[in-house]
Amino acid sequence: MSQTEISAQAALLDRLRHLGAPDDLAQAHPVDIAEALNLLEPRVAGRALASLPFGLAVRVLEQPELDRRPEIFQDRPAAEAGPLIRAMSPDQQADLFRELPPGERSRLLALLDPSARTTLNELLLYPRDTAGGMMTTDYARVPPDWTAGQALEHIRRTGPSRKPVYAIYVVGPDQRLVRVLSLRELVSAEPGTPITGVGEHRHLVAVKPTTDREEVARLLGKYNLLAVPVVDDDQRLVGTTTVDDVMDALAQEQTEDLHKLGGLGTLDQPYPTTALSTMIRKRAGWLCALFLGEMLTATAMQHFEAALSRALVLSLFIPLIMSSGGNSGSQATSLIIRALALHEVRVRDWWRVAARELPAGLVLGSILGAVGMLRITAWQLLGLFDYGAHWGLVAATIGAALVGVVAFGSLVGSMLPFALRRLGFDPASASAPFVATLVDVTGLIIYFGVAYLILHGTLL
Repeated sequence: MSQTEISAQAALLDRLRHLGAPDDLAQAHPVDIAEALNLLEPRVAGRALASLPFGLAVRVLEQPELDRRPEIFQDRPAAEAGPLIRAMSPDQQADLFRELPPGERSRLLALLDPSARTTLNELLLYPRDTAGGMMTTDYARVPPDWTAGQALEHIRRTGPSRKPVYAIYVVGPDQRLVRVLSLRELVSAEPGTPITGVGEHRHLVAVKPTTDREEVARLLGKYNLLAVPVVDDDQRLVGTTTVDDVMDALAQEQTEDLHKLGGLGTLDQPYPTTALSTMIRKRAGWLCALFLGEMLTATAMQHFEAALSRALVLSLFIPLIMSSGGNSGSQATSLIIRALALHEVRVRDWWRVAARELPAGLVLGSILGAVGMLRITAWQLLGLFDYGAHWGLVAATIGAALVGVVAFGSLVGSMLPFALRRLGFDPASASAPFVATLVDVTGLIIYFGVAYLILHGTLL
């Protein structure tokens, strides 16, 4: 081990102690080592990784908690990087190469043998958020003329080099998927039992390479599976997606959705390691778009300037009206986005949701309207504030406006995710700030429209 690797390993051990993990690398969990490497500079992390025992280094590389894998491989010698990449599972190789810059990708791709390059290029054709983008070609496959004993012996021989074996796939000569067996069923069977007679014969649950990863997760949860096969249009097995890969993908998906719901671009790295320039770029676009939307609110207020000059008391309640509509819209949007993700509702169910949200919005608006009217009445009668001679009409205006604004916000907030899904966009793009901005403008129009109807001839 070189002096630089010794220094890098010392830095790694220091970071492990900082995290409260065992300071003995032989006892440390790969996840703890991955998180410790995240705290080091990429070049130092690369040297520290090279100083680890080979098998441990591969397991660390395959941890989703390890950030900046492309930077760790940057400029690493071919003799060092090649064996590590070749030992990684195909799905982890694909994840790594998706993140590499073009030049580095070509250099490292040349370190793989032709068959591995072919497999990797096929995996890279699929988007990351699909079953094909998560699947691995490293799985337990047996022919239909084998026995249970032959299948177990095959797993014993190849198991140490594979990912965890959750299922055994019985595949015909034409690569068509015949059956899927659980490891428990195989172990429980008599050695001489034909593989096609092992276990219960169940409906085959499989997905296509283009299936969205959220749908894969739903199927795994629905059928209580640990892995699901990926097949093409001719039912030929092309890969398998395991529950651990799906969990990692769902964590990324939830992070993206939370960022979108907050009104900002998705951060590709953890918050502490995200560059300031990247943070500004991810947030500035949405803020500018929302600001332009809020300018419509200013335009609407200018339109009602004459009414405000005659009834200044109305201006006191503008923030209340706008925030109530935005809050109700954000609630409805969050509910529908989640329902769409869980397949509780589909795009064709939009009218059912509208028929449900409209009365709900009217009731919620009535509750808020009653609270608003009660507040105005109490302040007037207790002498805490004088709303003028027509305070009763002002209270009625606020109450009626809240009913309309909250009902409209609930309806718009529930319909927007459907519209985005129909147009091919992610429903999570219907962020809470976006819905609030949309409802702000229409809420003002509803508010002053109600005020004109009730206060016409008195304050207006």
